Amino acid sequence: MTDTKNHSTDSIAGSLEGRVFRPASLAQLAEAVELAFDYRGDVTIGLKSGESFVGYLFNRQQVGGSESSLELFPSNSSLAQKIRYDQIATIAFTGGDTATGKSWETWISKKESERRAEVDRVAADAKARGIL
Repeated sequence: MTDTKNHSTDSIAGSLEGRVFRPASLAQLAEAVELAFDYRGDVTIGLKSGESFVGYLFNRQQVGGSESSLELFPSNSSLAQKIRYDQIATIAFTGGDTATGKSWETWISKKESERRAEVDRVAADAKARGIL
């Protein structure tokens, strides 16, 4: 599978954002679809016909051969688009990954900072009222 990456300075290590997969086999395509399914941003599905669809991949069915397909909510339509695996030429991770940099540790750290700020605010308020 050919994998290219746009190496801009603002890309985050470990993110799929900017990558383009050109699968050479059904197994590679299935792997790229799984990555796209787990991705929390829009992908661009390039078809062998030259047509492309941009949107959020929300479902996939791998049943073998031309029966395998994925479903995408296109960014420019409210109707889901079903695309067969045998029609796909490329999968590009074109939308921003909404979860990049949002690890559990980052969330906990932010919550702890917010809690400390609230404690400090309540203590300052109590001191201003002469309670402390």
